[in-house]
Amino acid sequence: MIQFILLDIEGTTTSIAFVHEVLFPYATQHLAKFVQEHLTDPLVKEALHSVKETVLLETNQNINDQEAIQYLLGWIKEDRKHPALKKLQGYLWRKGYETGQYQGHIYPDVLPAFERWTKAGIDLGIYSSGSVGAQKLLFGYSEAGDLNSFFRAYFDTQVGHKREVESYRQIQKALDLPAESILFLSDVEEELDAAQGAGFQTVQLLRPGTTKGAKHQSTSNFDEILS
Repeated sequence: MIQFILLDIEGTTTSIAFVHEVLFPYATQHLAKFVQEHLTDPLVKEALHSVKETVLLETNQNINDQEAIQYLLGWIKEDRKHPALKKLQGYLWRKGYETGQYQGHIYPDVLPAFERWTKAGIDLGIYSSGSVGAQKLLFGYSEAGDLNSFFRAYFDTQVGHKREVESYRQIQKALDLPAESILFLSDVEEELDAAQGAGFQTVQLLRPGTTKGAKHQSTSNFDEILS
């Protein structure tokens, strides 16, 4: 019996295009100016220090603040999940949401499913490579309204990468539920493989552009899941 549904965001509840065509360009447009104007801000100082440490470790080069900014902009293009970049993006995205520059995209079948599952006594949670802060912003300022009240838990890469079995074991431990009672929904087959390896049940979401895998149950929308 399913007691908890764990959801991916990008390509599952939300269009991949929203992240890559709205959020990433917004961060790219505003990051350099924000960092340059807030060099003494603890958030910015910590982020730049982290970038410099990473570059030194990976390239054996010492870089200055301006060069660190260029690395951050490059990492946006690469969609690199660096902690410093995620923190800065989260801060910038908050400004965009709060000022009405955009709303979080949510597929039309998502809210009715959340309501149906919650009514059935099933708890919901999010596991995304985006930071927990970014997750809460997207759902808090979504096109369907503030959806954060539906979620019991949020997880990001602090528990581990999404294609590693151990990450899902950590989530199961945090939820304190039998693995087989947790259903993971994602569009990415490798993530579903890892979740299944930890004993989770799985369903692949076939949103526009998704490549259908052969190992997991699949559906094109939430209407058919535990209906």
